[in-house]
Amino acid sequence: MNAALPHRLAAEACGGILLAATVVGSGIMGAQLAAGNSGVALLANTGATVAILVVLISLFARVSGAHFNPAVTLVMALLRRMTWAAALAYVPVQVAGCCVGAMLAHAMFDLPLLQISTHIRSGPAQFASEIVATCG
Repeated sequence: MNAALPHRLAAEACGGILLAATVVGSGIMGAQLAAGNSGVALLANTGATVAILVVLISLFARVSGAHFNPAVTLVMALLRRMTWAAALAYVPVQVAGCCVGAMLAHAMFDLPLLQISTHIRSGPAQFASEIVATCG
């Protein structure tokens, strides 16, 4: 990663937008096409997620490290593979990029850009699954 910080931030923003748009968009499309079969929807979403991660990491790894996730950035800063100043710049760009990507997916499927979730996402099981997903 020899790119200047602005270039690295732009790569993280673009990667976050494309990653979230793909994950959210494939989830929406999978739910619409699966006719109530959540297993098919989940499989389609997983395949799209893996594919876009391969592409994005291949495209942006040399520019920004292809973190796209504040947890990854935190680990890189803790391991001293990047400065804390750069890490603190990455995090808001990553969050903003993913928010824009989610809104882009909603726009592509003619949904409201901002929505309130109807699924409960709290409790010990949710917390454990987030830890496993982040560390795994």
